[in-house]
Amino acid sequence: MFKRFYPDWYVDSAYQIDYEKLYDKGYRGIIFDVDNTLVEHGAPVTKRALDLFHTLRTIGFDTCIISNNKEARVKPLADQVESKYVSRAGKPSPVNYVKAMNLMGTDSSNTLFIGDQLFTDVWGANRADIKSILVKPIDPHEEIQIVLKRRIEWIVLHFYHKDKRKYKGRDYITLKERQHD
Repeated sequence: MFKRFYPDWYVDSAYQIDYEKLYDKGYRGIIFDVDNTLVEHGAPVTKRALDLFHTLRTIGFDTCIISNNKEARVKPLADQVESKYVSRAGKPSPVNYVKAMNLMGTDSSNTLFIGDQLFTDVWGANRADIKSILVKPIDPHEEIQIVLKRRIEWIVLHFYHKDKRKYKGRDYITLKERQHD
């Protein structure tokens, strides 16, 4: 029941991912959420985010930021990190995940998504058939509607972790790929 919301990977931070390893596995495009994934909610670009996107370009990745936020929030950040972007994305609809891949010239086989919310970010990526990486939110202080969603996410993550243990620690991506066959 909850598997539609499961990420392929769950890690602490977008800043702790081995991007070179992902590139070696054939990924060429990365779609990012903004708030609480790259920077705190509503915060400006940080040096850490600038350095990450510089590193990604050096490795060979193309990037696209998609956010449900308005262009006034997304465009300045995307411009500073030199990334493509889609604002007012309507996540979890898969439409703008596909648009992001079109902007990057990638497809679902070589694109992955990184975000901090299950019911918008990860579910949208899953609906677009893109591998997803869920990260823990940068800032635990969030608006009330997000706090309420986080409580429900906790239930889904409980089953996600339980399923991972059931399959004896195998990387969940292997299990998910088998389900598509």
